[in-house]
Amino acid sequence: MKAEIVRTVRFEAAHRLPHVPEGHKCARLHGHSFQVELRVGGEVDPHTGWVQDFADLQAAFQPLHLVLDHHYLNEVPGLENPTSEILARWIWERLVTALPGLMEVTVHETCTSRCTYRGQ
Repeated sequence: MKAEIVRTVRFEAAHRLPHVPEGHKCARLHGHSFQVELRVGGEVDPHTGWVQDFADLQAAFQPLHLVLDHHYLNEVPGLENPTSEILARWIWERLVTALPGLMEVTVHETCTSRCTYRGQ
């Protein structure tokens, strides 16, 4: 049996988007309460009854949380233009080896705006 699990993690951070048109509100420094969904899929282990322990997803994200939470994202290497699209890919690239069944990373920038990245 195959299944998918999703773990939601959160962090607070500030950023600005340096390549938007002049006068765009996102060119100014502002912050978000980011929500990230990590989706992992695979075979359900017949003994444990799960695809993977949800705690494993949290533990894999923890080093990234230390880099992102309450930081200015533009100063994080690789996030000089920290759009939701670039942030989702950045997270994916750092988790795909730690979470072999990683299917997608979804970054919620606001309660109504999100981006999903599924790898190359």
